[in-house]
Amino acid sequence: MPRSVSCRGEVYEHIETFKHDFFAATGLYRGPRGLCVLKMGRITEVFTLPTDWIGRFLARREAHFYERLTGLPGVPEFVGRVGPTGILHAFVPGHQLGRKEQVSDTFFNDLAALLGAIHERGMAYVDLNKRQNVLVGDDGRPYLIDFQISAHISRDWSRIPPLGWLLVRFQQADRYHLLKHKRRLRPDLLTDAERASVEHVSFWIRLHRVVARPLTNLRRSMLRRLGKSEMIEVSGASAK
Repeated sequence: MPRSVSCRGEVYEHIETFKHDFFAATGLYRGPRGLCVLKMGRITEVFTLPTDWIGRFLARREAHFYERLTGLPGVPEFVGRVGPTGILHAFVPGHQLGRKEQVSDTFFNDLAALLGAIHERGMAYVDLNKRQNVLVGDDGRPYLIDFQISAHISRDWSRIPPLGWLLVRFQQADRYHLLKHKRRLRPDLLTDAERASVEHVSFWIRLHRVVARPLTNLRRSMLRRLGKSEMIEVSGASAK
């Protein structure tokens, strides 16, 4: 991670690195707007193949989604772009949702409301199956980060088959994965309707598993061949 970066004419200094993974490096910075998180897309080659275009593409997408969600409680404030592959957003004091997290009675209601607000803006989060993307703030409330594979289809474009249909499927998958986390952490709060919904694994969820697992295994294999672990954790990573 760079020692300092400039964003919209303001300088931010590096404090610590959170993690390196296949797609990006993430670290904590301090500047005029306080503590912020910098996410820098991968630019190094993989087996002599260029990957900088991936970093540029994902940073552009994620910046677009953060801007669309400006002002939405539960989404960190977007500060701006840093170079061609970086984005800077406000730091959320808290930690990643744990495997045995003791969340409040209202946590999943708040998360459902946040997802609903995202859906109302013509988006789907898409990546809620990864509980690490859900932060538990120091205030006990849920926050979402990492929007690089989210989806947005405008109202006009949603009228064109099959785009509107795809957005609805993605949003349904969001709700399914929310209930899956709720079933694991707070099964006592599941309603009968929610329990029936999460126990019914749709064709599209099964298809996602069939497609995603081989890709995940391929990524892990490539990282092993590169002599790296899938995620190099350092001090502070849990506070991403």
